[in-house]
Parts: sequence; structure tokens; C-alpha cells
Amino acid sequence: MADLSEKGGSDDGSGSGAGTAPPDYTVRRTGFKGFYYRPETQVAMLGLVCFMCPGLFNALSGIGGGGQLDQSTAANANVALYSTFAIMAFFAGSVNNVLGSRLTLQIGSLGYGLYIAGFLVLNIHNTHAAKSFAIATGAILGICAGLLWTAQGSLMLAYPTEGDKAKYIAIFWVIFNLGGVVGAAAAFGQNYHTTAGSVANATYISFLVLTVLGALIPLAMVDPKKMIRTDGTAVSIPRNPSWKTEIYALYVALKTDPMILLLFPMFFASNWFYTWQFNEFNGALFNIRTRSLNSMLYWSSQVVGSLIMATILDRKNLTRRARAFAGWSLVFVMVFIVHGWGYHYQKEYTRASIAAIAPEDKIDLKDPEYVGRVFLYIFFGLLDAMWQTSVYWMMGAMSNDPNKLAYFTGFYKSIQSAGSAGSWRADAVLLPCVCGLVFALPMIYLRVKDHTDLEDEALTRMDDHGHVLPASAISQPPIQEKEAEGE
Repeated sequence: MADLSEKGGSDDGSGSGAGTAPPDYTVRRTGFKGFYYRPETQVAMLGLVCFMCPGLFNALSGIGGGGQLDQSTAANANVALYSTFAIMAFFAGSVNNVLGSRLTLQIGSLGYGLYIAGFLVLNIHNTHAAKSFAIATGAILGICAGLLWTAQGSLMLAYPTEGDKAKYIAIFWVIFNLGGVVGAAAAFGQNYHTTAGSVANATYISFLVLTVLGALIPLAMVDPKKMIRTDGTAVSIPRNPSWKTEIYALYVALKTDPMILLLFPMFFASNWFYTWQFNEFNGALFNIRTRSLNSMLYWSSQVVGSLIMATILDRKNLTRRARAFAGWSLVFVMVFIVHGWGYHYQKEYTRASIAAIAPEDKIDLKDPEYVGRVFLYIFFGLLDAMWQTSVYWMMGAMSNDPNKLAYFTGFYKSIQSAGSAGSWRADAVLLPCVCGLVFALPMIYLRVKDHTDLEDEALTRMDDHGHVLPASAISQPPIQEKEAEGE
């Protein structure tokens, strides 16, 4: 096993913690390559992949019912999607560490176009076969999404220094959610003059073209082996060992850092509320053009929510532990405000009462009762982004090792998807959200430190035979900087 760096990460961002040993010198590229190889640029490209693929999926889902009048097919497709997602994501960290993050990201991005194609077929031919095809594409997308989100989380959390992790999460989250904004804006424009229950074919076609283009972006991304953080340390990359060693490393990750289990309830609740927000609120109450506008505003508010959390979680004048408690407290308060507000409106209608309303008689953006409800939908988006950003930041506070982060993000998306699969059959959202936050609190108290040391990185110290070496046995070669002129 190669020597590993023991360069400690400082809380002000001056260090990034343990990782694989950098080369004998750190190449400082200049010109276009200097910009292209910057970690921020690569995270932005990662955001573009998710802008084109899951971002447009979110825009379609946010309209309610996958853009369909009959929401049952979309609900069943989502059950299939999140069921396979939950299974695949649990092991996706191992797949990521063997195949590499770029290839894993590439494979994962392919399922989104297929899913949208399934709903395009359903919009053209509303038959039993078309419905079955749409549900099948949901199951395939679940497998692909497990790979994409695991690779995404590993790269997004491994490239920044410790003091900038929330900043990088925000960069990704802003670009990713702009996909939902642009997609919903396109749907709004194409459907502005209709009050029917389904979106136009042109909406699905434009989404399909963009998701295919998004699947090509990973081909242009820099190999993570060549990435250097802003503090000069090399990014630790998976060693691509045997599958046996990789599966054993999954066990080691849980055994040596069991505090991750305390985040599982928060993982479970993180997408639980989508069902009610998208189908039982947006899809149930509003006509199609208003649903499209709501979706655009929802994903726009996500941008604001992620920036708010980045400001709090990366404050340089607070210790990392203080930031962790501040972020947790803000999300806790938001949960009660937003879901209490939602319950106020939920008392006014039932599924039976909504079913009796014709599509053209649903709430329109010009109706006076629209104002309060649209602001609630905006706050739904704010809370979602704040919740997700906090979860990613907490995982990033536990490790700097992409191997370990791949496992953690795989656990996150697996448990999250299990909750989503169940939530498409349920309406209640308040209890799981609060419980998830309560369980996360002891993890923050016991596990989040002001910086991550080599002693915290068991997987970084594990050789290819599965033996975890003591931190004292890991040497740190000197780093000498070299300017790469003309690159």
C-alpha cells in the first residue's frame, strides 16, 4: 500500500485532512487548464450533470403526477424507482470505488432520459402497456440513480477543504436546482394557455433532449486522480481493490464509525415529504399552468435555501461544532413552521373532495386564494434545500476520504429512497421529519469535531488486504510545488 498523507485539516480551511499521498510535487496549472482543473469548476460540472438529469426529473415530478392528470401511474413508477434505488444505493459505494466515480456517474446519468421517454410514450398512448412501460422505466432509473448520487456525493464532499464544504455543497445545489427551475419554467411557458390536466408532448421532448446531453458531461470531467485541493493536498481516490476487499471495507466503515447510524432517521425523512408536496398539494389543488409555476418557484427557493445554509455552516468565525448546532437548530425551527402551515391548508380538503373538482376548476395563479398557498410552496423548497445541505455537510464533517464518503452517501440515498418508496403510500410528514432531526443531535454532539484527523479515517489507513494500519505507521512525504507554465 502506498504511503498516505497525514496532513491535518484545519477548521479555517487551511487543511483538508487525510488522503492518499500526493505526488512528489503539486502541479500548479495556469491559463485555461488552471481554471478547468480547479475543484470549484469540477463541482460546477457535476452540478450541470444533475442540472440536466435529476434536475429535470425534479421539474417533472414537481408539477405533480409526472405531468399527468392521472397521478396513479407516476406514483407507481416512483414506488418502483425508489424501491430499486434503495437496494442499489446501499451497495453503490462499492461499485463507485471499483469502477471509479466518473464511470459510475456516467452510467447513472443514462436512466433519466429513459424515464422521461416512458412518460412521453404514456402522454401519446394512454394504454395499459404504456403505463407498464413507464413503471418499468422507473425501476431502471432507480438503479441508475443509486449510482449517480453515490458518485456525486463522493466527489462533492471530497474536493473541498474542510472549511469550504458547505460552499461546495451550495455550488452544486444551486446549479442542480436550476435544472428544476429551467425545466419548470419551460413547462410553464409551454402550458400557460391551457388549464388541462396534462403537460404538452413538447415539454417531455425538450426534457428528453436535455437529459441525453447531460449524460455526456461526465466524459469531459477531469479524472479525480489528477485533482488537487485549493490547499495543495491531493484528493484521496479509491484504490479499486478486489470486490471482496471492497465489500469488507463497507463493513469497516460501519464498524469504525457507527455514529452514521444516528443519521439514518434523518436520511429516511429527507424525501418523505415529496409525496404530499408534489401530489397531494401541488398536483391536487392547482391547474397545470399553475402547477408548472409552483414547480419553478419551488426549485428557485431551493437555491436560496442552500445559500442560507452555506452561509451558516461555513462561517469562519465559528468552530465547526458551533456551526453544526446552529444549522441543526435552524432546520428544526423550519420544520415546525412549514409543516404547521401545511397542516392548516390540509384541514380544508380530502382526497374525495379534490377528486370531485374538474381540472379547469382547480386553483389558478390569478385566483385570490393562490397567494398564501404559493408562499407555502416556496417555503417547502427552502426547507428541502436546508435539510439536504445539512445532511451532506454532516457527512462531510465526519470524513474527507472519498472511499468512506461513497459509502456514506450510498447509505444516505439508500435509506432516503426506502423512505420515499413508503411515502408514496402515505400522507403524514411531520413526525418522521422531527424524529430524524432528534436522532441527528447526539451524532453532532458526540462525533462532529473541529477538524478531521487521520485517526478518524479508518478506510484511508486500510491496505489492499483489508488491514487497518495505525495512524503512526502512515508517513507523509513532503509536498513541493511546481509551476506548470503554458498549460
